[in-house]
Order: sequence, then structure tokens, then C-alpha cells
Amino acid sequence: MADAAVILALLSLAIWLVLVLGRGGFWRADQRLPPDCDESFSVRIASVVPARDEEDGIGRALSSLLAQTGVTLTTVLVDDHSHDRTRAIAEDLAAENPGRLIVTGTAPLPPGWSGKLWAVAEGIRCAERAVPDTDYLLLTDADIELGPGTVRRLLAKAVREDLDLVSLMVELDHRGPWARLLIPAFVFFFQKLYPFRWVNDAKRGTAAAAGGCVLVRRTALERIGGIAAIRGALIDDCTLAAAVKRSGGKIWLGLADSARSLRDNRSLSSIWTMVARTAYTQLNHSPWQLAGATLGMVVTYLVPPLAVLSWPLHGSTGTALAGAAAWVLMIVSFRPTLRLYGQPALLGALLPLAGLAYSLMTLDSALRHWRGRGGQWKGRTYPAPDQPSA
Repeated sequence: MADAAVILALLSLAIWLVLVLGRGGFWRADQRLPPDCDESFSVRIASVVPARDEEDGIGRALSSLLAQTGVTLTTVLVDDHSHDRTRAIAEDLAAENPGRLIVTGTAPLPPGWSGKLWAVAEGIRCAERAVPDTDYLLLTDADIELGPGTVRRLLAKAVREDLDLVSLMVELDHRGPWARLLIPAFVFFFQKLYPFRWVNDAKRGTAAAAGGCVLVRRTALERIGGIAAIRGALIDDCTLAAAVKRSGGKIWLGLADSARSLRDNRSLSSIWTMVARTAYTQLNHSPWQLAGATLGMVVTYLVPPLAVLSWPLHGSTGTALAGAAAWVLMIVSFRPTLRLYGQPALLGALLPLAGLAYSLMTLDSALRHWRGRGGQWKGRTYPAPDQPSA
């Protein structure tokens, strides 16, 4: 047993050395937009905001778009059959901002489409009728608040570097103990899965975006066949980015310092639902990938602290030292993301607990799909491809 323990500890240490030294410096959390500038741009942007039961934040989200300066921006709010006051709030704002905010609805959801992407497609059609000479489309969510100058900074990045897609991972709500434990870890894991430097390297195939804030060149979207090309995707942001990059487009993904999500993450159930909705989809609904991912999380995140804390039981100094070294690398690499969220460095020691929680969420995601309840969101169910939709 001692031999197995030291092998596992050394394996975990080797994994962390590879992650820190050979995974595109993902842990540095250093991909950011340049500061705002005084430059104005003559290109036109249409913002499309799909919304379904978003009355709590829709007013702030739309107001933040209306407050953007230095760009010519027309916003289309697409009400996706909301049951609350989402549309009424948007229409009140539209009345105060004629021509700058348009409110529309959607036709019944066609087979094969996700609700969000159908709403986005309907919104783009509306935007093209209202602003036929649109150069860029800003795809953002109904719970995203953009700080002053954010759209101009996105556009400046796109224009100066001739990018087809620019995306920001916005700041997520991290109030409360659960969110402080899990949200920075979520951002860390996302960067590890899609190293931003690799995403931003045109020579690499890695592609990703963050759906809350995506600026895409209209011609690039047309080149891939429009939103219809990804109509059934549940992880629509990364699917869109991959399609644009495969078509020869240049993309960029960074971390936001002036855009944030209004979605409340203070409860464990809120975070759990967000992750379980698409975690098994990320694994292509494969039991083998699920098993591999779970084993990988155990070896990477749980073995180091267990090797250290169980030293009195196994008595192997080599095992404890290897585990400690891996744990230290974990804590050090997590520090830049914790700093981004204003959290103390010592919270990095709890990353194994976050890893365990996300592993359980992923297993729950698989169980939901196996029971025919996968991909539930906003009153709709998007199960695995071989299961009927609800």
C-alpha cells in the first residue's frame, strides 16, 4: 500500500508540473483587454440580448448597454416567452430610448434548436432589418452588466488586431461562502480546460469563448453559416468560437475587469445547477470520458492533501513530500485567479474541496442525462442526442 501511495503522489506531482510548465501558462490569468481609449469608431454594432424570465436583472443589463459611449450601438432584446415582467421592463426602456433599443419576441421553438440560440437567431434577423449595415454583432446575456467603455474596448481590440471574435469571461458573483469556494475555482478550471493564450494563438486549434460577452464580426458569422450552424449546441459559446477559428478566423478570449454577471451565486444549488446543466455535455455524454475525468480529478486534486494529511497512517516521508509539493504548486498556480476575485491566497489550500464538489456536479449531470432530465434550463430540457426532448 505504501508503494501505491507514493506512486499516486508522484503522479499527482508530475501532473502539476506539466500543468504549471506546459499548459500555456493558463494559471497566470493575464489575458486582459487594453485600457479604454478616447478613440471613436465609425463601424456599427448591433447587440442581441436573448432573455427568458430575467426581470431581476434585465433593467440593469440593458441600461449598461444604453450607457456605452464611443460606439454606434443598437440593442435588440429578444423576449423568449418570459412568464415574468422581463418584456414589460424592456419595453419601458425602449420607449425612453427610441431607435437605440428594440424589443421583439420569438416564433415557436423549431426542432433541433436550443431556446437561447433560436432567440439569438431571431434577434440577429431583427437587427439586420433595423441596421442593415451592421459590421459587428455583440452577443450578450440578459444578466450581464457591462461597465462604461467595455464595448469600445472590445471593438478597439477587434479592429486593431483584425479579430473575428473577441470575448470576455465576465466577473461572476462570488458573495457568500459557497461562491467564494467555488466561483474562483470555476474560472480556474475553465482556464485550464481552454488555456487563453492557446485560444488567442491563431496557430493552435484550441478555441473557446464566454457566452456572456461575445463580439463577432458579421461576415465571420455569415462565413460559418450563421447561428444555424450551431443551433443545437448547449455549450454555444465555445462551439461558436471553434466554428469561427476553424473557418480561418482569429479569435481572442480574456478576463473582464469591467463586466460582471448579475446572477446570484450565493446558494450552492445555483452553482450546482449551472454546472450540472452542461458538464456531461462537455464530456460528449461518454461514460468513458466521465470515468477518466473523475479519476483525473481525484489524482490531481485529492491525492496531494490526502498524501500529506494521512502521513501518520502510511508513514512514508516520500509520499508526504511529493503530496506536499503538488499541493504547493496547486496553491501557487491558483493565486492569480484568487487575486482576480479579491480572495486570500490561503483559500488555495481548499481547491481540492472545490475539485471534489465539481466532480460530484459532473456525476450528477450524467445522472440527469441518464434519467432523461439532462440539460434542464429555464423550463426546457435538452437531453442527450439519443433521447427525446421535453
